[in-house]
Amino acid sequence: MSKSKSAGPNSGAKGDKVWAIMALVSGIGAAKVTNKVLSSGWKASTGRKPPANPADPDVRLVEAVLWSAATGATVALARMFAQRRAANYYVKSVGRLPKQLEKDGS
Repeated sequence: MSKSKSAGPNSGAKGDKVWAIMALVSGIGAAKVTNKVLSSGWKASTGRKPPANPADPDVRLVEAVLWSAATGATVALARMFAQRRAANYYVKSVGRLPKQLEKDGS
């Protein structure tokens, strides 16, 4: 009797919930670590803390733009890489991609 790759404790709706938690945790963790690294780099290169709120009119426009671009792009990339690693772990554990990542046939 052979077991299907989709059978097991993480199949179906339960597996989708597990994936949702894995994606959330890996994304939040990556964002927090990246933000700390960027903040340290900003302080080291400028001698000042990064803007707490780039939308504040008292923050110089060039600083607001640079900080927003750096954090936005870097955090998005870090989250993507962390979630790809989580997806690889999920595939190794369950034997298939989570439904949210399955190809749509296009």
